Amino acid sequence: MASSLEARLDEFAPAVISLFRVVMGFLFTLSGTAALFGWPVNKGIAPIGSFPFWWAGVIQLITGLLIMFGLFTRLAAFIASGQMAVAYFWQHQPHGLLPAQNGGEGAVLYCFVFFLLVFVGGGAYSLDALRVTRQPTAAAAGPAMSER
Repeated sequence: MASSLEARLDEFAPAVISLFRVVMGFLFTLSGTAALFGWPVNKGIAPIGSFPFWWAGVIQLITGLLIMFGLFTRLAAFIASGQMAVAYFWQHQPHGLLPAQNGGEGAVLYCFVFFLLVFVGGGAYSLDALRVTRQPTAAAAGPAMSER
């Protein structure tokens, strides 16, 4: 019975991975828009060019959009994961060892969510998956393309 349940759940894995990616990318994009434009929540807009907060917002906006749409998902997730690791150690860890002490739960969660996406990719319903299916193989492109 357990294997039957697992097999049925496995059928939904590609769609669930894609949904997970979209939701996480959307939330990360909103972090970027909040830092850069004060939207949808104004927690204080980072002055243009200020380090590290404005640049963090730019990274969050760009990588969040890429992850949400599933375009260059693995690279975008790698950059976003690294940014969240840096954010944790620069902004949270000095205030306490554990994330529950220093308010860094969000940074740790984002870091590992995006680290997971580095390895699982964007899922079946992503622009990455569409790109892969549309790229011609060397054999299909003919002899002129395969000799280059």
